[in-house]
Amino acid sequence: MSSILHILKKEVITVFRNKRTLIFMLAFPLVLMLVLGSALSNAFDKTVSVGEIHVLYKNDLNKDAAPYFHTFQQYAEKSDIHFEKAGKNTDGLKEVKLGNADGYAVLNGHGIRLYTNGRNSIKGSILEGVFSAFADQYNLAAEVMKTAPEKGGAAFEKIKHNYIQTESLLPNKEPGAMDYYAIVITTMICLYASLGSSAFMQVERTRKTADRLIAAPVRKSSIFIGKLFADVLVYTACIALIIIVSKVVYKANWGNHLPLVFLVLLTEIILSVSIGIGVSIFSKSAATRAILNLFIQLSAFFGGAYFKIENPGKLQAVMDLSPLTWINQAITKIIYNNDLSAATPVAAANLGIALLILFISVTALQKREGL
Repeated sequence: MSSILHILKKEVITVFRNKRTLIFMLAFPLVLMLVLGSALSNAFDKTVSVGEIHVLYKNDLNKDAAPYFHTFQQYAEKSDIHFEKAGKNTDGLKEVKLGNADGYAVLNGHGIRLYTNGRNSIKGSILEGVFSAFADQYNLAAEVMKTAPEKGGAAFEKIKHNYIQTESLLPNKEPGAMDYYAIVITTMICLYASLGSSAFMQVERTRKTADRLIAAPVRKSSIFIGKLFADVLVYTACIALIIIVSKVVYKANWGNHLPLVFLVLLTEIILSVSIGIGVSIFSKSAATRAILNLFIQLSAFFGGAYFKIENPGKLQAVMDLSPLTWINQAITKIIYNNDLSAATPVAAANLGIALLILFISVTALQKREGL
């Protein structure tokens, strides 16, 4: 046990002395979050600005109905629907066709005729809904007046309100740009732990210390476990700092279940370290880092680390091969849907694959004469 702790301590000190590694693991993700979160903020803005709606109208209603339309105008204008009475020489249809008005309404005893500009379907749809609401309210008041004329006005007054009301069933349940990149950049950096752990044996071979370790009264398993836990400890600390800074400085939303989110990230770190160790043991060539870099970049690209992939279509099958896809989806569900069960299958998959890689690596290491 003491040998494991000595190796763990030695590895942690070695990593923290390597300023390049620390700068990369801490500064790089935080700068990337800031750049992408700021530059692509508009891509995550789901709000649609309609602006003011300009309506021309011709009012031929009788004196009993006119007050109701006047009340309707007052409340509609609170929703930025502005009315202008058409002059005698004004061709309302032509004004709508030319785009000088969003709609032209003709009101008389037979009903309401509404003409809208098809080039702006959003405003046209709003006007159709608004005038339909007015017609329904007026018809209700008219029916009341047939049986109780003195209560007609009261019936209209009771149901008057703002004519455009919106209510989200899931308010603020979508991540903004900074929220999104805080998640995907953090999970991407977790994968970069494989690069650091790929030096698992390479460093010992390069420094010619591998033979000394073998000659020392230390088991291979102790060396393996000490280096494994050291890498997991160091990269876990780095990820914790990234989360704290993104939450405090960038105001990124990490939800109300941060310990569970961190647990998922911890399993990803274990998976990443295991991949790096496995590659290190089975490869002595300089291509090790190139292989891992290719794996990380492909996983990041198809996992949505650089930009959000909407409607992937045929790409979905490829995206599902990236570990970042399932990890990002699970963390998003935990944060925005309070779906705590989403953590279980992802964490289990990460640990299962990691244990398999470590078992194969340990078996191969035990059969070797050296490191």
